[in-house]
Amino acid sequence: MQDEVAGALHRWGFGAGERAAWEAHAAKAAHPGIPGRVASEHKGGLFVATSAGERHAVVPGKLRRAARGGESELPAVGDWVAVSQPQGDGAVQVLAVLPRKSVLARKAAGEREVRQVLAANVDRVLLVAALGLDLNLRRLERALAMVRESSAAPALILSKADLCADPAPLLAQAREVAREAPVLLVSARTGLGVPELEALLEPGRTAVLLGSSGVGKSTLVNRWLGSEQYVTSEVDAEGKGRHATTHRQLVPLPWGALVIDTPGLRELGLWESGEGLRETFDDIDALSASCRFRNCAHQGEPGCAARAAVEQGALAADRLESFLKLRGEVAARQVKLDARAQADEKAKTKELQRRMNALNRKRH
Repeated sequence: MQDEVAGALHRWGFGAGERAAWEAHAAKAAHPGIPGRVASEHKGGLFVATSAGERHAVVPGKLRRAARGGESELPAVGDWVAVSQPQGDGAVQVLAVLPRKSVLARKAAGEREVRQVLAANVDRVLLVAALGLDLNLRRLERALAMVRESSAAPALILSKADLCADPAPLLAQAREVAREAPVLLVSARTGLGVPELEALLEPGRTAVLLGSSGVGKSTLVNRWLGSEQYVTSEVDAEGKGRHATTHRQLVPLPWGALVIDTPGLRELGLWESGEGLRETFDDIDALSASCRFRNCAHQGEPGCAARAAVEQGALAADRLESFLKLRGEVAARQVKLDARAQADEKAKTKELQRRMNALNRKRH
C-alpha cells in the first residue's frame, strides 16, 4: 500500500490493524480496489471516506447475494471496505467488507426477527441519558448488555447535569447498574465533565454515541467540533425527544479521535447476549454459584441464592426481574431462529429432492 493512501486515511482511524487487514484482502483479490471507511449511511445509500475524498457508494447485487448472514453482513457505518477505483465524481462500488473487530448490533425495530448492525469497528460506546426524565435504569441494563456483547467498552454519560438540582442520588443509581464501566456527569452547556469525557476518546480510536432523541448527543459533537454543524433537539416535559440526527455519521474530532453520532433509539432489542448478560449482571452471576441447584433459574427453586439476596435486601428485586426478562427475551429469540433454520433446511432438502427426481425422470 502506498504511504500517501495510508496517510490520507489516518484521520479516519487507519492504523496497523487496518493496514494488515487490507493487505490480506489485496493479496487474495484479483481486483482489490482501494480501501475506505463507511462514513455515513443515508436512505439514499452510503458515503465512504477514501484517499480520494468521500464518495457515494453503492452495494452491488453480487455482494448482497454473498451475504449469507443477511443484512447484518452488508457494510455499516464504521466498516472498512474495499471500493472500486473512483471515476470522476461518480459513485464507487463496494467490493468487499473487511473483517470487523467489533459489531454493535440489536434486533431491528418492529416484528421482524432481523439483526441490525448499528456501528462497526468501535472501541467505546457512550450511552447517553439525560438526568431526570430519561434515566431509566432497566433500559441502561439492556443497553449495557448489548454493548458488552459487541466487544466494545461501555461508558455511561449522564447529560444535562446543569438542569438537575441534586444529581448525586441518580449518579449513585447509575454507578450501581454500570458495575465497572465509567459513569460521568456531563453538561455540554457549562463544560462540567467534558474534559473527563474527552479523555475517554483516544486518538485513532472510534466511539459511538447511543441514546434516546434529545439527550444531547449532537450537542456534544458540536462542542467538540467548535461549531454548530449538527442540528440539536430537546427532551420535552414527558421525556420524549425529537429526532435531531437523522442518519449515522462518523466524525473525526480535532484531537484525532472519531465518534459516530446516531439517531435516537426507541427500541433496544437484544439479539444475542450470553456474555453480555453475564458481565452486566455479574452480581447475579456470582450469586448463582451459591444456589442449591447448578441449573437454578431463579424462578422460585428451593435454595436460590439470588432470591435469598432479594429477601435480605442485598439485591434489588427489580434488578433480578430485569435480568430474568432479558434472559428470557434472548432465549425466546433463539428458539425462533432455530425453528427458522430448521424450516430453511427442510425447504432446501425438499428442493434438492425435487431436482433429483426431475433429473431421474429425464434420464428414464
